[in-house]
This record gives sequence, structure tokens and C-alpha cells, in this order.
Amino acid sequence: MRPLHAWTNHEFQIPLPAGHRFPSAKYAPLVERVLSEGLVERDQLHPAREAPVAWLERTHAAEYVARAIGGTPTMDDARRLGLPWSRALVARARASVYGTVAASFAALTHGVSGNLAGGSHHAHRDRAGAYCLFNDIAVAIEVLRARGFARRPFVVDLDVHQGDGTATCFAGDPSVFTFSMHAGANYPARKAQSSLDVELDSGCDDSTYLAALETHLPAALEHHRPDLVWYQAGVDPLDEDRLGKLAITADGLARRDSHVFEWCERVGAPVVVTLGGGYSDPHDASVEAHLGVWRAARHARERRASVNDPRPFDHGVDEALAAD
Repeated sequence: MRPLHAWTNHEFQIPLPAGHRFPSAKYAPLVERVLSEGLVERDQLHPAREAPVAWLERTHAAEYVARAIGGTPTMDDARRLGLPWSRALVARARASVYGTVAASFAALTHGVSGNLAGGSHHAHRDRAGAYCLFNDIAVAIEVLRARGFARRPFVVDLDVHQGDGTATCFAGDPSVFTFSMHAGANYPARKAQSSLDVELDSGCDDSTYLAALETHLPAALEHHRPDLVWYQAGVDPLDEDRLGKLAITADGLARRDSHVFEWCERVGAPVVVTLGGGYSDPHDASVEAHLGVWRAARHARERRASVNDPRPFDHGVDEALAAD
């Protein structure tokens, strides 16, 4: 099989109060299922480590990074984040950033790669939002651009919640296309402006969802002609999801994922997969839906020759670390 590299931060555990809705219990089972199904080989699953401060500051305001890392969040920071601050939380968030940056470099070589975490699209340049401390996709874009890659980045955000943080990070930058298709009556109450926002009515079903995606996404990809796509593949549009407000079936999400990879392949763009939301209770439905994304990624990887075959694997992170 062709190599499909992935990064994981599931060993970074964070303390949470009983009954908290953050789905920390889904990450380890998802990693085990990805391995047991052979979607990713064990030697192609890499532990993420904490991203350096210099990477975070390529996107986030230095003052905000200092508060977050130093343990001095404001009351507004804490309210927006919705998670109790801890050193473990900061370490996990930094590892999410590292995983997405590493996967982005790997995608340049192999065409498809991903992070079994990340997709923290509610973090803005100067503030947290809804479980998102640092915006891993925005940081990855800036790190790669600093190295001369990703001159035409494209973010496909299909989480049920708008990717407001990613939108504001790149507001006014026409080289970055931010596409968000989400439930209009869901978080955030006050939406940001992406390059293209597609708002869906509550209770939206498979046929309406897929028709909206096909109407807007292929045309946007063709128009922007990206050289790298980040796919925020949240599975919270599922009907079973506690935070979703849509009525998409597992089959509908599987078809969504296949289409996204096919359309990106059509324009010749490598794809970086991030996990995004999934809040079913119990978490089994979310895990299964996330697995569907990675099954689609595996199929896409098998269709693609490595971009730089027969170059040995080099995810580029060591060079980026040295540069910073």
C-alpha cells in the first residue's frame, strides 16, 4: 500500500470536570481503529510533540500566546474557550498544531496526509473559542508559507460549526480561500465572513447537504486553483450529534468525504486532513464517522502517486524547526 502518514496527540490527556461535553474519550479508540483496519500502518503513525512558540506567533498575537502558555488567561479567555486551563491543555493544543504542520509537509510529498486531532477552527489571532486554544490550520498555513510552500492555500471546513477563527485569521488575504459549510443556527451566534460561507437550515438531510456541497465547492476549487488543501472534516453534521442540528446520515458523510477528495484530486491539490468536531453520546457514532473520513483518505492515497516519488519520506518539520 502507498504510505498514508498521520499524527496523533491522543496520549496528551487533559483534566475535565465530570460530564463535560468535550469528547476526549473518542481519540484513543479512533487511533486504535485506524491502525486495526490498516488505514495507517504503525510505522506511519507519528506521535505529535509540542509546537514551538515561534510557530504559534506566526498566526497568533504574541500577547495572547504568552497568556495561554503562561497560565494567565483572562476571564474572557476562559469564557470563550469553555475548557478549564491547565498545563496539560496547553501541551495538547500545541501538539495539535505540531501534528497539522507535520501532516502538511507530508502531504506535499505524498498527496494525502493527516492529523488524528486538530481542526481547531474557532481560535482567532488574539483569542480562544469553543474548545480551540490555537488554530492549527492557520498556523500550518503560515509555517508552510514561510518556507515557500502553500502559496494558494484552501481550507475546506465541513464541521457543523462555522470556521470563524480561520476566517478572521485570513480576512483580507485573497491568496487564502476559506470555505465553510455549516448549520446557520449553530455556534457561533455571530458569524465571521469566510471567502465563501454556505449556511444550512436546521434538520438539513443528505440530499440537500450533498447538493449544496456540489453546487459550491468544486467551483470554488476550480476558481482558486489551490496548491494545498486543508480539510477540516468534522463529523458533527451527523443526526446523532449532540451539538449538530443537522440530520446527515453516516452514508451521507461518507459520500461527502469521497467527493471532497475526488474534487481536490481533480484540481491537483494535495490534502491535509484534520479531525474536527464529533460529539455523539456515546462516542461510537462519532468514531465510526471519523473512520469514514480516513477510509476515504486511504482510497484517495491509493489513487495518487506520491508527488515526489521515489523520494524517501521527509515531513519537513525538522527544517521548519531549525528555521524558527
